[in-house]
Amino acid sequence: MTIVLYDLKGRDGLRYSPYCWRIRYALTHKGLDIEDVGVGFTEKEKIAFSGQQLVPVIVDRNNGGKVILDSWQIANYLDDTYPNKPLFGSAAARGTARFINNWVGTTFFPQVGPMIIADLFQRVRDVDQPYFRASREKRYGVALEKLQEGREQRLPAFSASLEPLRMLVKEQDFICGETPGYADYILFGSFQWPGNASDFELLAEDDPIYVWRQRMAGLYDGLAQRAKFGPTN
Repeated sequence: MTIVLYDLKGRDGLRYSPYCWRIRYALTHKGLDIEDVGVGFTEKEKIAFSGQQLVPVIVDRNNGGKVILDSWQIANYLDDTYPNKPLFGSAAARGTARFINNWVGTTFFPQVGPMIIADLFQRVRDVDQPYFRASREKRYGVALEKLQEGREQRLPAFSASLEPLRMLVKEQDFICGETPGYADYILFGSFQWPGNASDFELLAEDDPIYVWRQRMAGLYDGLAQRAKFGPTN
């Protein structure tokens, strides 16, 4: 039972896409075999068959080579197609996960991105760096290095925005309760992005979220601690 996962790759095969990390965890949660295909920023031809230019993309070889795009759609497809070991467990849980998905996109990413973007640039493949710099500086209207300046002063506001999560994981092991689910994978994947792209630490070691993040990193025989999946992929 193999699923092909097209994943963003950086220098030396490093994986840091938050969207791809949540799907890698979801596939592992389901017990599905993964064939990993790394895609650099300037290797869009690898996923041209999908009709668009973004990862993650999966190809389900167990289902006639069905192609699914977008991390949220992929997670729903996996749960509907492979109901054992559910990612959501109920319609209510799916709704909660959708809330986390939206919160990450509107609150987490806009705060974290500018704090790590120049570091991330250094971990992008050399061949992809001109594209990455040009596209991101056009998006933000400022040099990457300038955008990252003053991040230490911005960190307290980011930390304060995490207080509801902090209260939750102080009381229970996972966002989803006693065992992890897709809501955990969404947020953990989001932390894998700065964690693998930068040495700038967002959390103090005594923060309950840090403890949760370490717990998540240890799942599946330390999957997240093996952040590279082959420099030739």
